[in-house]
Amino acid sequence: MKKYSLLFVLLLAVGTLLAACGSSDSGKSGDGEWVKDVTILTGGEQGVYFPLGGAMARIISENVDGVTATGVTSGASTVNSNDINDGKAELGLVQNDIAYYAHEGSNMFEQVTDNFYGIATLYPEVVQIVTSADSGIETVDDLKGKRVAVGDQGSGSEANAKQILEAHGISYDDLNIEFMSFGDAASGIQDGNIDAAFITAGTPTGAIEALKASREVRIVSINPDKIKELTEKYPYYTHFDLPSDVYGTSSDATTVAVQAMIIVSKTLPEDQVYEMTKAIFENLDVIEATHARGKDITLETALDGMSIEVHPGAQRYFDEANK
Repeated sequence: MKKYSLLFVLLLAVGTLLAACGSSDSGKSGDGEWVKDVTILTGGEQGVYFPLGGAMARIISENVDGVTATGVTSGASTVNSNDINDGKAELGLVQNDIAYYAHEGSNMFEQVTDNFYGIATLYPEVVQIVTSADSGIETVDDLKGKRVAVGDQGSGSEANAKQILEAHGISYDDLNIEFMSFGDAASGIQDGNIDAAFITAGTPTGAIEALKASREVRIVSINPDKIKELTEKYPYYTHFDLPSDVYGTSSDATTVAVQAMIIVSKTLPEDQVYEMTKAIFENLDVIEATHARGKDITLETALDGMSIEVHPGAQRYFDEANK
């Protein structure tokens, strides 16, 4: 009788445990625990990543139950890729070329850095070579011997600067290179401590707008032959014409652009990424009101230029939304 009672108690305990697991509402989606506090890595405060990342954080916090998101300033693309790969944040804004290099373990990445998926591409990030209108710098070749800011070390801007310079047969040894944020570079041009700067960002870029408030600026054009060479060698570049009315320059500029995109840690469950993606794309008006580039973010173009695999949760949302 005692043996029968013990067996009955054990079966009852197992049944109770299974029932509890089956009815749990602890926040699991079936493929991992939901992350309640989500960090979105952006970029410098005078770039475009910072306001857009902040807007996305606000949208997620207000529209996804049980999740609070925070936009955090950072060193942008390369830093964001590394930090999300290392589990220091959940989402981040990066250039599509940098995301590709991370997954390949090439260029600025010494090893494969692929613990993240893509969510969506967002808008063109224009490579802007900015200088003061009276600097005498009119072509890329004119940068030789000058003091040139190329972005934060290891950043997407630096990668673009190095590739563009190499296409013109120019190395860092031919310039006086400075590694600095967009805001610091603009201040350096204003103060006369920097002659020119490479700034890869959505337009209009806050740092350049701040500079033009005190000095007339010029955006240096890239020769069409060199643009052709760049786009053939690096397929993520596209030809881009920057109208003069963006910064009130004396003429239009011809340059190249990559795509901004948002990435997400592979550790986030499918259901959570689905809900966050849905929240962002069903509240694009909030992003449009934050920055002019928000108007470029659309459901129809969300996967254009996507350079890495899309998170299953995001892909599920796009599949449903595009039916």
